[in-house]
Amino acid sequence: MKPLALVAILALCGCAVGPDFRPPAAPDTQTYTREAPPAATVAAGGAAGASQSFVTAPHAVPMWWTRFHCDALNRLVDHALQHSPTLAQARAKLTEARENYRAQAGATDFPKIDATLGGARQQVDIAAFGIPNVPNPGPFSLYNASVGVSYALDIFGGNRRALEALKAQVDYQSFELEAARLTLAGNVVLAAVRRASLAQQIALAQRLADAQAQQLAITEGRFAAGGVAQLDVRSQRTLLAQTRASLAPLATQLAQADHQLAILLGSAPSKADFGAITLDALQLPDTLPLTLPSTLARERPDIRASEALLHQASANVGVATANLYPQFMISAGIGSERTRIEDVVNGLNIWNVGLALTQPIFHGGALQAKKRSAQAAYDAALAGYQQTVLQALQQVADTLTALGNDARELQARDEAARQAQASLAIAQARYSAGGVSRFDRLDTQRQALQTALERTRAQADRLADTAALFQALGGGWVSAPLANSLE
Repeated sequence: MKPLALVAILALCGCAVGPDFRPPAAPDTQTYTREAPPAATVAAGGAAGASQSFVTAPHAVPMWWTRFHCDALNRLVDHALQHSPTLAQARAKLTEARENYRAQAGATDFPKIDATLGGARQQVDIAAFGIPNVPNPGPFSLYNASVGVSYALDIFGGNRRALEALKAQVDYQSFELEAARLTLAGNVVLAAVRRASLAQQIALAQRLADAQAQQLAITEGRFAAGGVAQLDVRSQRTLLAQTRASLAPLATQLAQADHQLAILLGSAPSKADFGAITLDALQLPDTLPLTLPSTLARERPDIRASEALLHQASANVGVATANLYPQFMISAGIGSERTRIEDVVNGLNIWNVGLALTQPIFHGGALQAKKRSAQAAYDAALAGYQQTVLQALQQVADTLTALGNDARELQARDEAARQAQASLAIAQARYSAGGVSRFDRLDTQRQALQTALERTRAQADRLADTAALFQALGGGWVSAPLANSLE
């Protein structure tokens, strides 16, 4: 028994071969763009025109969509988080990973115990045992009841590395679930903003077409009276046809936004009915918390998922390394073997205990090749992690740049809309006083509607890019201890 005791001690004290995983270093930069963003954006008048300030924050904002202060939007996001098939799929994959981990943990941490009950009809040839000239007994029955115990001694840590890889897979699926939640919330907000923008654009375009139709009627009347040339009529008809042509694509895009929103909420497109969420109902967040790139790498779920894959690849290198070393297996059994089934329970008359060692000698280079393959997989996972981090930094940098430009565009669009409205007010007053024609008043109204249409697009862009920044920063994802995820 001394060799068995020695092996047991080695198993308890043995170290796992292969690399011990350490998280990659944080990005070596403190800013997202070449130049630090301004403390605040420019302001504009009207809806979504407030100046937005950037403040350094220790963590991303949790439930960031509530910053738009729109109850209807909050209800849409909550409904999506509860009923989305995408999240149901991610939850099921997480459960699958947890159960695979538990199965491997049970097989690794505890011995395997099996009970066997069997019977056989046998015929013995006495001469085969070197005893000639002795009559052979007749056929007889042999019954067996036994319990066997076996356990693989994990001296070089191959089983522990395999368990570590499965634990990393649980982490990966957990982070994937959080990434799916973040993406779903972002897509719902963006779809709602786009839907509201399209609905407002359609309303303004229809009013624009109505004004142009009135101008066309006036122009046709003037042409009939010989007051204008046919070219003026043709030009007015062209403008009206162009405006009316823009309505159909806008209606298609609105329907597509409705269908997309229905799918995000886990409903069929035929059930797309979400009430009215207008652009003006969405309040622009005036404070935008901005985390450091190092915090981004620790909080964004897609980066953490990529890190978990890197951890899994590191553990797999340890598994491939351990397979090059001896494998130890201890086993023991005890039972009863009788010729009559009723005697099986009378006592134990057989037992065994053993130790098996398997040392790979020649496998045609397969084991070394698998180790090199595992190392290459680790290198690929590391490159994938680095690429994920770079893409995350790019997304934040893009949205920061876009927000600054959005604010400037909205400021200019709002100024144009204000000037057009002022011109319309003057034209309306002059028309009432008989100073300008109805056609000129309608033309001023057309210009005001056109500038309002352009301001609507700029307003929607600013809201959408604000949501994109929250999403790019990770949306307040907070890690949970792995032990809790495996309870």
